[in-house]
Amino acid sequence: MTTTTTYLERIDRAKDMARYYRLSVVETLFGDWAMVREWGRIGRRGQSREHWCGSKDQAMTLHETHRANRERRGYR
Repeated sequence: MTTTTTYLERIDRAKDMARYYRLSVVETLFGDWAMVREWGRIGRRGQSREHWCGSKDQAMTLHETHRANRERRGYR
């Protein structure tokens, strides 16, 4: 199995904000590809969503799109 992961955080003490966002491109057991998003408050269990893709290139494109959107919102 192949995995590509990006971990981002957004911390703003003035707003009592401490959030994380994890993006992973994973190859499934059957050779398919998925982009998995996980997010929530740092130190807590968060939410997750899976986006099934037809190829690794599609999954990587989706990964980069979500990463760029999160960085525009202040995640680093």
